[in-house]
Amino acid sequence: MQTYYYVLASQKFLLEEEPFEEVLKERNRHYKEQEKEIDFWLVKQPAFLEAPKMAEIKAKCPQPSVAIVSTDPQFITWLKLRLEYVITGEFEAPSETIPDAIASME
Repeated sequence: MQTYYYVLASQKFLLEEEPFEEVLKERNRHYKEQEKEIDFWLVKQPAFLEAPKMAEIKAKCPQPSVAIVSTDPQFITWLKLRLEYVITGEFEAPSETIPDAIASME
């Protein structure tokens, strides 16, 4: 099982009100310079929120939602510090209620 970390927000906030596209471009550039494999994904209407144990988190986030999911907890912490009005957390997949997260993100 893999642990995934996430930042969750409304699509309107993250994709329209925040200049988030620039953050992703900068992160991609940094990874290329470091020859590091991409370990984060932008996921609209993330399926992991449908798991029963995520119901409380889903209820807190305006819909439709979007998540930035990563295997790097430091990246998610950095995003949380940079952005306001986001929810952070983690989950393990695959599990009984959450399918293989990477397969559902691609």
